[in-house]
Amino acid sequence: MHEMSLAMGVLQLVEDAAREQHFQRVKTVFLEIGELAAVEPEAMRFCFDAVMSGTLADGALLKVIEVAGEGLCFNCNQTVRLAARYDPCPACGGFPVQATGGTEMRVKELEVE
Repeated sequence: MHEMSLAMGVLQLVEDAAREQHFQRVKTVFLEIGELAAVEPEAMRFCFDAVMSGTLADGALLKVIEVAGEGLCFNCNQTVRLAARYDPCPACGGFPVQATGGTEMRVKELEVE
């Protein structure tokens, strides 16, 4: 489950931000997860709670913001909604469709004390 290592990366970002911005506790982490990022939100929530235990984010709420997948069809040259990498273009049925959005995961915002 790679969500555990991703949650550890989120903790590192939170700790770095706490050192730079001098806050003591994190109440909420807003995390954007792209539909094509190969990250399971429920697994991420589970791992987040486990990794944050005993840290400045212990008990913090994880708010997942899901970002839709998007791609550029090389066949019809349209930007289309993409539910999965390697799906055909929903507009023309053609291939390939290059993912252009919804592939990322990032900490968007922290609510801190």
